[in-house]
Amino acid sequence: MIKTVNLKKTYKNEGVEVHALKGINLEIFEGEMVSILGPSGSGKSTLLNCLSGIDKPTDGQVIINGTDITKLKDDDLTTFRAKNMGFIFQFFNLIPVLNAVENVELPLLIQGYNEKRARKAAEEILIEVGLKDRMKNFPNMLSGGEAQRVAIARALVTRPKIVWADEPTGALDTKTGMSIMNLIKNLNEKNNQTFVIVTHDPRITEYTERTLEMDSGLLVEKKR
Repeated sequence: MIKTVNLKKTYKNEGVEVHALKGINLEIFEGEMVSILGPSGSGKSTLLNCLSGIDKPTDGQVIINGTDITKLKDDDLTTFRAKNMGFIFQFFNLIPVLNAVENVELPLLIQGYNEKRARKAAEEILIEVGLKDRMKNFPNMLSGGEAQRVAIARALVTRPKIVWADEPTGALDTKTGMSIMNLIKNLNEKNNQTFVIVTHDPRITEYTERTLEMDSGLLVEKKR
């Protein structure tokens, strides 16, 4: 499903080169739930950004389902991501003037779905994540856990093959965060979607099949 070949990323910060990724080689398989664990500054978020096409690597390849996304033009990459990927972020990134179901249906409307079909799909996924009674609530009317469930529903509404999650429990208390991880694990098992989760919290790795540990831009350990 996901493969990297000698993936490197170098930034320039005030004239100084920062080697964020120093030659990453990894494989992630279809339906896997994988965590990328490491302290702040280890390169884990940079890796996620390069894997998902948010950022372009300085060198190397990112191959997803046989497509080298590092060679795609910007428009083609945007289309590829919309069809194949969903994203969950730490701070939800919900649009405050839209209610829950409107937030969730937005990716489908952008893809050209008609309003009726998009609304039906959004309602179905919100029921799936346990928010049947919160569909008309705006983000400021939701708890942190409910807001993250809306964000998860939005990520999954297009039925993507891969879901990227960057610190999905980082803004939540421990109990709520663990309930979100249980939800993600159940969705992974039910839908056979590939989940890649960046985290600094070792407790998150208990929910994943495999952990990739990063330190100073290197993949230092793989364990099942």
